Amino acid sequence: MRLYFKFFAIHLKSEMAYPGSFVLSCCGRLMFTLASLFSIRILMGRFGAVGGYGLGDVLLGFGVVMTAYNLAECIARGFDSFEKIIRQGQLDQLLVRPRSLVFQVICQDMRLASVTNILVGGAVIAYAVRISGIQWTLPKVLVLVSMVLCGSLLFFGAYLAFAALCFVTLEGLEVMNIFTDGIREYSRYPYDVYGKGVLWFTTIVMPMALVQTWPLGYLMGTGPGWYGLLPLASLWFLLPCYGLWRLGVRRYRSAGS
Repeated sequence: MRLYFKFFAIHLKSEMAYPGSFVLSCCGRLMFTLASLFSIRILMGRFGAVGGYGLGDVLLGFGVVMTAYNLAECIARGFDSFEKIIRQGQLDQLLVRPRSLVFQVICQDMRLASVTNILVGGAVIAYAVRISGIQWTLPKVLVLVSMVLCGSLLFFGAYLAFAALCFVTLEGLEVMNIFTDGIREYSRYPYDVYGKGVLWFTTIVMPMALVQTWPLGYLMGTGPGWYGLLPLASLWFLLPCYGLWRLGVRRYRSAGS
């Protein structure tokens, strides 16, 4: 961990070399998030509830996924630009170093501007907790924490699978954004609001509903207690993602320099 924080300090120093650009990047992300929150507030103010979810419930689900997404993006940015690492021959250098390849890719790039939305997401969750009317107990608090942490791991797995495909394509596949940006955009409301198709996709294919919609039902008291265990069950998604990664690493041949 000490080595990771050294890399973090290096990236922070690099960002602070152009503080104006960093501040503008943070402001741009903040404005995008505030626009999403404003649209939710307008719709909920007009209809009062959507699919049985009140404003506090919707904001809680949105805050969980937003925080998880930005946490994963801050940490796993190196996998999002992995095709550049391959094409520029940097992967050959990483493979001969006595550190885990995953760790080194993580440290290659860190999107520190995502910290802004992590803080905003935490604030949204805190506000939603206050207005949702949920009767909070220690088990429910633990489930809420697991929703955020497991959600960030799911996004991390999606980035890892994206990088694994780059071993074959040598280019990032835009279709993979369905599992990251697309899932994030749909998280403005619980996934069952969009219909059975979206709920099925986010439960079976990219199981983000297991860290948002289903455990949200447990928190609200509309679902059975075992819904609270579904965030942990969603981590099966990491197995095929890591399997693809290992397969790509084993079959990699030097790209030269």
